[in-house]
Amino acid sequence: MGIPFLISVDPETVSTASPTGLTLKQISYFGRVLLQSCDLEQALSFLRVNFSVLDVYVDATAIKSTGNIVDILNAGAARALVSLDQLNALSIEQTLPSSRLLVSVTSIDEISALKTWVAEKPEERREVSVHNAAEAAIDSSVSELLDEPVVKEVFRSYTAVTTQTTQLVNEQENVISVIPSTALSLEDDEISPVKLLVAGATPDSNNGLYATVVTDERGVTLGFVWSSEKSISEALKTGTGVYQSRKRGLWYKGQSSGDTQDLIRMDFDCDSDCLLFVVRQKGKGFCHLGTASCFGPYTGLSRLQKTLQTRKQAAPAGSYTARLFNDSKLVQAKIMEEAEELCEATAKEDIASEAADLLYFALTKCVAAGVSLEEVERNLDLKNLKVTRRKGDAKQAWAQKVGLQTQKPAEQPAREAPQKEYTRDDRIEMKRIITASTSKEVVKEALQRPSQKSNDAIVALVKPIIQDVQQNGDTAVLKYTQKFENATSLTSPVLKAPFAKELMQLSPETIKAIDVSYENIRKFHAAQKEDKPLQVETMPGVVCSRFVRPIERVGLYVPGGTAVLPSTALMLGVPAMVAGCKKIVIASPPRSDGSISPEIVYIAHKVGAESIVLAGGAQAIAAMAYGTESITKVDKILGPGNQFVTAAKMLVSNDTSAGVGMDMPAGPSEVLVIADEYSNPAFVASDLLSQAEHGVDSQVILIAVNLDDAALKAIEDELHEQASALPRVDIVKGSIEHSVTFVVKDIEEAMALSNDYAPEHLILQVRDAADLVPLVENAGSVFVGEWTPESVGDYSAGVNHSLPTYGYAKQYSGVNLASFVKHITSSNLTAEGLRNVSEAVMQLASVEGLDAHGRAVGIRMEYMDKHKV
Repeated sequence: MGIPFLISVDPETVSTASPTGLTLKQISYFGRVLLQSCDLEQALSFLRVNFSVLDVYVDATAIKSTGNIVDILNAGAARALVSLDQLNALSIEQTLPSSRLLVSVTSIDEISALKTWVAEKPEERREVSVHNAAEAAIDSSVSELLDEPVVKEVFRSYTAVTTQTTQLVNEQENVISVIPSTALSLEDDEISPVKLLVAGATPDSNNGLYATVVTDERGVTLGFVWSSEKSISEALKTGTGVYQSRKRGLWYKGQSSGDTQDLIRMDFDCDSDCLLFVVRQKGKGFCHLGTASCFGPYTGLSRLQKTLQTRKQAAPAGSYTARLFNDSKLVQAKIMEEAEELCEATAKEDIASEAADLLYFALTKCVAAGVSLEEVERNLDLKNLKVTRRKGDAKQAWAQKVGLQTQKPAEQPAREAPQKEYTRDDRIEMKRIITASTSKEVVKEALQRPSQKSNDAIVALVKPIIQDVQQNGDTAVLKYTQKFENATSLTSPVLKAPFAKELMQLSPETIKAIDVSYENIRKFHAAQKEDKPLQVETMPGVVCSRFVRPIERVGLYVPGGTAVLPSTALMLGVPAMVAGCKKIVIASPPRSDGSISPEIVYIAHKVGAESIVLAGGAQAIAAMAYGTESITKVDKILGPGNQFVTAAKMLVSNDTSAGVGMDMPAGPSEVLVIADEYSNPAFVASDLLSQAEHGVDSQVILIAVNLDDAALKAIEDELHEQASALPRVDIVKGSIEHSVTFVVKDIEEAMALSNDYAPEHLILQVRDAADLVPLVENAGSVFVGEWTPESVGDYSAGVNHSLPTYGYAKQYSGVNLASFVKHITSSNLTAEGLRNVSEAVMQLASVEGLDAHGRAVGIRMEYMDKHKV
């Protein structure tokens, strides 16, 4: 990268709507950012949101664990800023490329220590970069580091931008200025990042402009243009392609043709004499002749992607491409067919041909799901940034198919880390505790859920998004959807009913599965209706009643995007419909082309949803909580989501101005299985794994009732074999690492442990399982007997799968019909009834000193006495 400066942001205050300095969006145009001193959770949260648009440098000097630093690098950080002590620890314990580390020095002594470190084993010390945070101009001691054979570059921190800073940028080769975002402004020429950007650049000697190459996100050259300081500033302000025409002045690309550009990133080449604009091109293309670039149409994968995206929008009915987009099983079969043919090919031309076929069908699957080549390539970049890796053996079934023998990896040195790298040959085994020989304290400790990280950093990211949506409505929702979902073509944040038939094109098999599940869920929730109001005469003439009314407007959050979750739409939409909610609003993130999963549209149609909000995350929650120009405000929000969604739900439900409720607190998924000597080991293992695959923070518990070693080993063997064959085996291993098998003496002890744990899902795989249901005190949902796997509850049995986790089953119910209604009470007294209760009311009002309360009864009593009522 040829940009001679790095912008830093504070993890406590960073937002996309900063009132001062540069916004995170504007910083992203420079391609990289330094996240100032932060903890592990702040770093990981920031990376999850911003990895796709920024190279993130993380100041990890406040992080004690070297394992956590490695986790930050594995999560996609371009570099970690570390102290000398951390550098020594990392070089001893880890195998890290030095290009991924910045060494922090703040004094002459530290500079000397670094020189000593470099000199000790120069053959093992490849190039390192140095960061100097001392409050002074770059002194000779720091500059001398560049003379060291292994010191590649020096980063120098400033708190403000001055003329001196600009001069240093221009004069110091291999010295990069680090400047806080709050010190820069696009509104002030003196402190503009444009000044820093061009400080060391070489303009054209004839016209004083900067030669500029424009490429798309994949690096394909679109054209050659010119830029000026003013055009660069306009591009940064508008976030679009703006250039300098030598004849007409500022040139806002696409202003007349409509073929506009979203600015992604800018950079200079290695000699700083050519500027680079990376853009997302819209419309026909960059060239005025209607081609993708001034050098002709796209070729290769870019051309194929463009063709498939066009065909997806308007594929001729009955065409092969239309079949592929409408039949996921056909695409799946073709990918497996072409992969096998590629494996069997030996001749060079055959390998090229079969690889092309495989790429065609793989890209078809991607385009169908709204996944772009750019996203695929960014995932490859993330994998390339991994500093600890799995061995990479093939799955056992595939290895055996080709006669490949896999070997167990050599033992690796342990390190501190919240997550672990695994190989597929590791033994997948739960910890075993025999309660009879274990203290109560140890058992209690083992029942604890995996620690939940602090959500302070998440709240700091979510709050400004909520405020932005509250203040700017549709505009803000669209902005975040375009950013986070890459749905740049989206022009409206909501899809209103009635929904067009072409949005609900599904295979007959999928429609049947949805219809069966819909009807079962409807029947079960309809049976929960209260047939008539409750009415009780508490004393003669005093009648108390309670009646039910549906919540008028409900918002249902359905996670989505490239994933399809019709089950969640069913579990929330059907009971809302049965309850009689007048307005049902579903929110689900769209795919990158702006469309929504047809399964969700079909379910929205069946349950009578008013609209579908085309947004996910905090912006969707805020839109439903406060309402926008086109999105209906709701009274209650229900549905699962990631930590950002959960944080947003909690924030808006605690805001009295929003006037919105939420369903329940959320946590990682969990299951507890009780098994005895009559249990089928394969069934037990499959039930444990059905929740373990949700995420590494999921927990599964097995309570084995008086099982001997042979029976326990049979379950453990099944667990290992089944898990090893799963595509999500690495996630399973992370979950199993903090999961436990408790061996207890009898069923009474098993039920006591279960009730203490209060699992989200409780599976009773024991003889006469139905007899144990009366003993269940705390659980989200119970699955009775060997023929009732938890997955039937997730999809089609009829019970709801939106359940309390993390022990909240002691206080909360899962989503049910009551989640969508409220109970209203009424009192109806005759004159006799008032006379009967009047003395008690007036006495208690007197005790509490609320005279008006007592007087409201007293006046009526006087009236009755006077008029002989």
